[in-house]
Amino acid sequence: MTSLHQRIFEDIEQKIMSGTWPPGQRIPAEHELEVTYGCSRMTVSKALSALAARGMIVRRRRAGSFVASPQIDRTVMDISDIGTEAKVAGHAYSHRILSRRIERLSAVDAAVIEETAGAEVLRVECLHIVDGRPNALEKRMILLDAVPQARDETFETSPPGSWLLDQVPWSEAKHIIRAVAADAATAKLLTIERHAACLLLTRQTWQNGRTVTFVEITHPGDRYQFAGVFHPSK
Repeated sequence: MTSLHQRIFEDIEQKIMSGTWPPGQRIPAEHELEVTYGCSRMTVSKALSALAARGMIVRRRRAGSFVASPQIDRTVMDISDIGTEAKVAGHAYSHRILSRRIERLSAVDAAVIEETAGAEVLRVECLHIVDGRPNALEKRMILLDAVPQARDETFETSPPGSWLLDQVPWSEAKHIIRAVAADAATAKLLTIERHAACLLLTRQTWQNGRTVTFVEITHPGDRYQFAGVFHPSK
């Protein structure tokens, strides 16, 4: 069941993303939202704080809240963290490590990421769970010559993506988003039908020309969206 602050968050988010409320639009005052939703000031404030944390609105003391001017390096273009995004939006989040092993980089994988075959990599599979439902299946390679501290990391406390963002600064990243059909193994883990539509995010990050990590994250098509609002260059 959707909580009331989450409903407020989603209603305002929809108005912003659809363009109904353009950048600079003043959000109804907190007392107006209290009346509209029949809730407390604390509930309204929680929803607005989550929107502000996502960079979707700007809260100004005494003036109120306004739709932010969207930044190209947020949402789609940012290196996002699934757990943080879920928690900021008011969802319950957890993760489960499915497998973890150290091996040598195969010639096929080396060609994909343009690295040397035989390099040591840590392979990790992780299931991200939001509000009790699988939200993403993550398959990640971490280059151990670039991130030696990952060798003994279990990722039980912090999922791989979050851990890397905290541990290793990155200087360059590239990602691709495309639609795929779920194979049998993926469908089982994500509790969806085989061949169901999914969104696949493939990302590679570098630190000063050295690959840090390569990851494929598969989301059920009906449980996730990549969103961005852009302005023409001046």
